Amino acid sequence: MPIENPPPLVELRNLTFGYGERAILDNVTLTVPRGKVTALMGASGGGKTTVLRLIGGQIRARQGQTLFDGQDITTMRAEALYGARRRMGMLFQFGALFTDMSVFDNVAFPLREHTQLPDALVRDIVLMKLNAVGLRGARDLMPSELSGGMARRVALARAIALDPELVMYDEPFAGLDPISLGTAARLIRQLNDAMGLTSIVVSHDLDETFHIADRVIVLANGRIAAQGTPDEVRQSEDPLVKQFVNALPDGPVRFHHPGPSLEEDFGNGKLADHQEHT
Repeated sequence: MPIENPPPLVELRNLTFGYGERAILDNVTLTVPRGKVTALMGASGGGKTTVLRLIGGQIRARQGQTLFDGQDITTMRAEALYGARRRMGMLFQFGALFTDMSVFDNVAFPLREHTQLPDALVRDIVLMKLNAVGLRGARDLMPSELSGGMARRVALARAIALDPELVMYDEPFAGLDPISLGTAARLIRQLNDAMGLTSIVVSHDLDETFHIADRVIVLANGRIAAQGTPDEVRQSEDPLVKQFVNALPDGPVRFHHPGPSLEEDFGNGKLADHQEHT
């Protein structure tokens, strides 16, 4: 009998991370429920991709915990970390296919790297994964022969080659035309439900992401500005969330990067001369 409220597959607890003096995440706590599509959104530089890297163990938090299926990634030794990573799939921004490998070999790579399966079984699995993304007929093409949308779908087939429990998507819609974008979004939703996956989608595309996500988390200034269902986030009264959701030019995120005032930079009459020439 299934558990009504299973523990989250991924959880960040009071997590703090930064580069040097620059804080990226400040005491962040969030959960990623099993079997759902969770979207991480927010302005550029808000820490979304950093969260993915923390979950994958590429970087370690200064404080707090990064839990995957109840185990803290932060304290794992190499062997345990590699074992956890084999339960994760990653679709990198723009696909990151191996340019000197065919479509078939790109998808086969994780199977050959992490299993001892016979070639015949690897072939069948690769063709099934390519069929799931509609590209079984493109098995012999090279990445240079693919459109942007096709390359993204091949990368998705590679990400699910090992039947992971968690798939992370870093800007899966960037640079795609409307048809390819819609196809990619439907695939994320369909594969999540058909394979019983848990998905984390980092994206700036509001319409498609809100359409496929069960839960949305908006990161801003190192903290969580809003979280909930897409409708709940759309109705948020937080000024930064309202600016982001409605694509407003004015709000907490300013056009000008902080710096000296115009008077300081163009003092002693230089400001008036500057304004006359602009």
